Amino acid sequence: MSSPGRYIEWKAGALDIDFFIDSEEHVYIHSIRSPGSPAVRYSMDSELDHIFPLTQLRLVGEGSTFGTSERLVFSATSSRLQYVEHKEWIEGDGTRRIDIITTDPKTDLFVDSRYSVFEGVPVLRSTTRVRNKGSKALHLESLASLSLGYLNRGYKEWWNEFEVVVANNNNFREAQWQSFDFATVGMGDVGDSDFDRPGTRAAVIKSNLGTFSTNGSLPMGALTRKDKKQTFMWQIENSGAWNWELGNIVHGLYLIAGGPTDQHHQWTKTVHPGEDFTGVTTALSVIDGDLESSFVPFTQYRRRIRRHHEDNVKLPIIFNDYMNCLKGNPNTERVTALIEPARKVGSEYFVIDAGWYSDVEGWWSSVGVWEPSSTRFPGGFKLLLDRIRQAGMIPGVWIEPEVIGVHCPEASHLPDDAYFQRRGVRIIEQDRFHLDFRHKDVISRLDSVIDNLVQNYGIGYFKIDYNIDVTHGTDVNASSPGDGMLGHRRAYMQWINNIYDRYPHVVLETCSSGAQRLDYHMLASHSIQSTSDQQEPYLYSCIAATVLTAVTPEQSASWAYPQPEYSDDLNALCLVNSLMGRIHLSGRVDILNEKQRRLVVEAMQVYKDIRSHIKDCFPYWPLGMPKWHDNWLVVELRHEKHRYIAVWRRGGNGHLDIPLGPQGLSHYEVLFPRDFSTSLSWNSDSSSLSIEIPHAPSARLIYGTSP
Repeated sequence: MSSPGRYIEWKAGALDIDFFIDSEEHVYIHSIRSPGSPAVRYSMDSELDHIFPLTQLRLVGEGSTFGTSERLVFSATSSRLQYVEHKEWIEGDGTRRIDIITTDPKTDLFVDSRYSVFEGVPVLRSTTRVRNKGSKALHLESLASLSLGYLNRGYKEWWNEFEVVVANNNNFREAQWQSFDFATVGMGDVGDSDFDRPGTRAAVIKSNLGTFSTNGSLPMGALTRKDKKQTFMWQIENSGAWNWELGNIVHGLYLIAGGPTDQHHQWTKTVHPGEDFTGVTTALSVIDGDLESSFVPFTQYRRRIRRHHEDNVKLPIIFNDYMNCLKGNPNTERVTALIEPARKVGSEYFVIDAGWYSDVEGWWSSVGVWEPSSTRFPGGFKLLLDRIRQAGMIPGVWIEPEVIGVHCPEASHLPDDAYFQRRGVRIIEQDRFHLDFRHKDVISRLDSVIDNLVQNYGIGYFKIDYNIDVTHGTDVNASSPGDGMLGHRRAYMQWINNIYDRYPHVVLETCSSGAQRLDYHMLASHSIQSTSDQQEPYLYSCIAATVLTAVTPEQSASWAYPQPEYSDDLNALCLVNSLMGRIHLSGRVDILNEKQRRLVVEAMQVYKDIRSHIKDCFPYWPLGMPKWHDNWLVVELRHEKHRYIAVWRRGGNGHLDIPLGPQGLSHYEVLFPRDFSTSLSWNSDSSSLSIEIPHAPSARLIYGTSP
């Protein structure tokens, strides 16, 4: 028999979501399902021990009502939140929203839990805003925007039936997914326990610390059934600190996700009477399918939240002189030698990477002026940029705006409170100061840098890099170091969007020692993302094969750096690395032989032929998630009745059967490289494509369609 209470049945277009209000006016998410699916009303008597309030938040001085305060569940504050009202509406673009207001009668804290579902996109977006309507200041220690209990509803033996999936993300080894059964992460059935509440106090907790938002892990995770019939997937949208927790209580699994916390990030936020504060946005998909299929709704969702830019429509080819090429040491002679070869192979942008601003090679601790070096470019930087334009390419430069080197003369021109500090002392990280973009003088200075480069030099592309990691932020004009960090990150993104407002045609690339900021706080604004600084094409292939889990194809720029000393097969692999997303072309294109140059031209022309499809494609992994040392890697881009399949052979047997499923496609051909020995055959009985690649390492781009 169900507990007394009532439901809010929200028909959100691409999703149906039920909220339950119990007899004490506490509000919970009861179910998330495909539209039209039956709403199964389980016994709420048994479920109320498994599900949690819409918001998990903590106030200073208040701990948990049960268990351990190492976890975010059972917050004393959250347990008091009671329903006030809710409002549903539809935006002009079809987006459906619901605001559910709850309040804590003890403190007069009001919580607005906003949920959004974009038209045709089965992903639940959630953001939480708190407002202090009391008479005393309140001090937040955590504020999660997603709180969902009993994920295993209907499946009692969760420790046998589900597995947790995390995405490791490190320098030179980005976006590598790993699945774990619950025993491996220290969770399982523990029988009866204290207070007649069976369940372990364990949890899988993933958290980021510092200004590298994705150093160690992507702000993502998944819970998937081993029989591949259901998957929960989530992401957190912050370019600083974040935290998610997947745990067990009673017989159920729960998920909490949000921004920084005091426990993990030295984050507290004082909210004075009459003030409000908005937490970090999260997103969740729930599908009746496997892990790999979950990236379809997330790719839809990411396209929907992203700022519109023609760069994501045109997908131009970018030559950048850094990777396995000039390596941050440009001058007039070296850059000039690359311009015509870059043009001839098909480049449309030419980016001069690091070093253009420094008279010396050891510029790390002196960056920050962002004026061209007269030593490197004695004839003038403008003359060199004119040569790039005369070759039919748009010039770009590398810049690292958040830092100033300790030996830079500009370091003394800004006040101390324009920098990250702790207890009145400027933070120095790797011989660099960190700028605080909440300060008006910082914005004014960096605006003038961008204006000068765009207006006086004609720069049309900025590769915006970031290469240090300040772990806890700044306590200047902040409730805590974590609060200063979050404020800076939000101010920085406002600065980025202001650049777009002033110069809509300019392309802004986000790069952070490769992809150490691979998050959709950054990528909701930047049109293009560098996926790695990996210099070995053989290893880069696994990044190219997996990074589409974290970023849309049309934003995902992987390096292709052909070299004269590489074999033809290795150069082919190197080029295929970039064909499933965006091309960052580099390498010594100026000294390739004619055969090698033709291979690059062929790859660039193939890309130009297919890029109008890439921006609408969805990724899929027919062999499952690639592993770092797999001999074979496969990723597929699906577009209506077209398939683009990248296949890398890095070792092992030269034959592979790729299960593609009954797609109605039976014609497959090699798009690149066309003249390399390859055997393809379609097996209609098994719906699989057989491929033979005689040499390794090598790669192919396959095209599939109806005959």
